[in-house]
Amino acid sequence: MTTWQGWQRFATTDPVAPPQPGDPPRSTEERLAYHSSFVTIRTPAIHTLTTQVRTLMILGRHQQNTARPSLIVTGPAAAGKTTALLNVGRTCHLAHTRKNPAPPGSAHTAVPVAYVLVPPGATAKTLVTEFARYLGIPVTARMTQTQITDAVCHTYTQAGVQLVMIDEIHRLNPRTTTGAQTADLLKDLSERLPATFVYAGINVTDTPLFSGTRGAQLAGRATLVDCGPLPARHGTRQPFRDAITDIENNLDLQQHKAGTLPAHAPYLHQRTAGRIGSLTRLIRQAAITAICDGTERITKTALDAVRLDHLAETHHRPHRRR
Repeated sequence: MTTWQGWQRFATTDPVAPPQPGDPPRSTEERLAYHSSFVTIRTPAIHTLTTQVRTLMILGRHQQNTARPSLIVTGPAAAGKTTALLNVGRTCHLAHTRKNPAPPGSAHTAVPVAYVLVPPGATAKTLVTEFARYLGIPVTARMTQTQITDAVCHTYTQAGVQLVMIDEIHRLNPRTTTGAQTADLLKDLSERLPATFVYAGINVTDTPLFSGTRGAQLAGRATLVDCGPLPARHGTRQPFRDAITDIENNLDLQQHKAGTLPAHAPYLHQRTAGRIGSLTRLIRQAAITAICDGTERITKTALDAVRLDHLAETHHRPHRRR
C-alpha cells in the first residue's frame, strides 16, 4: 500500500463480509480465508479518528499562510493504530472518488490519499524518496534532496492529494542530526502541500518527537488521538466487552454459541491487556483452529491453547492453580 497502485487496490476492493442470515454455507476454505482477513472492528479510536480527520480536512481546506492542523495517532504496539489509519484513509478515498468521479475516457484518476512508511534509520532524502515512490516519481542517484522534494511537492499538488498518512513515525529521533533533518523535511512538506497530515507511531508522546523546539512545533499543530488499550469499564459502558461481542457476531463457525466469548471478558482483558490487535488475533486463531479440528466453536480451553504475540504473552502471567 506504499505505492499508489497498491493503495488504490486496497481502497477500492470490498472488505470481507460476515455471514448473513439466509446465505448458503461457505466452504471450509472460504471460512478459513474469511477469518484470516476478517472484518475491521469499529473501536472508539476509529470513530474518533474518522471524526477528527474529517473536521481537520475541512478546517484546513482554505488555509494558505501556515501549515494545516495535523493529527498524531499514538498508543502501544498491537493497539490497532495502523488498522485505524488505513480504515480512515479508505473512507476518505472512497468519499472523494464518489464526489469527484473521473470524466468518461479520462486516463487520470483522483489521488486523494497518500500512505508512507518511515523507513528504519530514515534520512531526509530516504524519506522524501518514499514519498516519490508512492506516486512513481522518477528519482535518480544524482538528484539532491531539494530536487526530489520539489518534484514531490509539484506532483502531489497536481495529483490533488488531500490526506497524507505517515506511519511508523516513532522511528524518527529529532535529537540526532539525521533525525532533526528528517523532522524538518516533514515540517517543510506539511507547509508546502495543500493536505492534512496524519502521523502514527508507538507511544509517540514518550519519544523525542515531542521534546525540544521541533517537538514543540509539532505538538502545537497536532491533535493527539490515543489508540490505547480498551478499558474494561468506562463509566457505565464496557468498551472491551463490546469489542468482544462485535468480534463474536462476525465469526463464521457452525457450532459456536453466542455470548460465550463476552462471558470470558475479564480473562480476555487480562490475556491481551485490552489491546484490540492482540484480541482479534487471539479469537481469529482460535476460530481457524476450531474449523481445522472440526469443533466449530471457541471455548476457554481453546483460547488457552493459542499462543499470542510475544508482547501479550509477556504481559500475561497466568496464576498457577493450587
